[in-house]
Amino acid sequence: MDVQQTRMVERWQAGPPVARYTALPELFPVGTLRLGGGLATDGLARSHSHDFPVLLYFERGGCSMRIGDGEWRVEPGDVYIIAPGEIAELHAANGRSQVSQVSGWAVFFPPEVLGSGASRNFLSWRSHPLLFPFARGAAGGVHRVHVPPGNRAVWSERILALESEMCQRREGYQDAAVSLLRLLLVEVARLAAELVGDLRLKDEPLLAAVFAFIEAHFREPISLKDVAKAVSLSPGHLTTIIRRKSGRTVLEWITERRLAEARRLLVETDLAVEDVGRRVGYVEAGYFVRTFRRAYGLTPASWRRAGRPKPPSAPQP
Repeated sequence: MDVQQTRMVERWQAGPPVARYTALPELFPVGTLRLGGGLATDGLARSHSHDFPVLLYFERGGCSMRIGDGEWRVEPGDVYIIAPGEIAELHAANGRSQVSQVSGWAVFFPPEVLGSGASRNFLSWRSHPLLFPFARGAAGGVHRVHVPPGNRAVWSERILALESEMCQRREGYQDAAVSLLRLLLVEVARLAAELVGDLRLKDEPLLAAVFAFIEAHFREPISLKDVAKAVSLSPGHLTTIIRRKSGRTVLEWITERRLAEARRLLVETDLAVEDVGRRVGYVEAGYFVRTFRRAYGLTPASWRRAGRPKPPSAPQP
């Protein structure tokens, strides 16, 4: 499954590029990407971040993986756990020729695909049985776990099966894909639990404070100035720090959280579009519609129509 099929796009800005899921209501958002010898691996060989969780599983090593301030030699069986906003890079002292020698898979997904209790509320992941390995901020916690040799064939088979389900899209493929993703995440959680019992954000108190404030207040018309005041920094200084640590600005994190909630309300409720906008912090309905269209290429009303199941056709006489 290639990058375009999974609707993962890259947006350049000051600082590292950020890979973003372009959410589409008709697309089931679980993605796989084969690593090894091609553009997919080359893309990892430069500093970047994502706005969604990523697992990297390596069947063959040969270079180094950098995540934040940490660096590890990539070995067969390694799984790298990359949380949203973390800066990552596949690095080789001998250049990209060595990077191209590695092989494996990337698996990526928005957290809400896991169902009830798996939202984009970053801080709540610490208590989620499958997402807690990602809940550490941009530093600290577990970044790498190692699959024992006897289990590696199973890992490869499951990811291949996940790719097959998402490419072929046969009846029931969504349930099958979620089941396969859950199996992978269960194994990651078990391996991570063996290394650390309580993952906390203590190593990144500023990120924790910013995300906590956004989560508590995104439904209100908050601004960068409000977030900066809450953490006792100037707006400019806070912007610089958060962009460096997460690859995104404070305002981009606020917008992402608001629009994630707006997407849910549009599909799951009958609230008027302007009411949805107000529920997620947009006082002016026109600005909400423009922001939504700029992010997804659809108006909120179009998103609602596309995201709801179509009624069955009337039987022909």
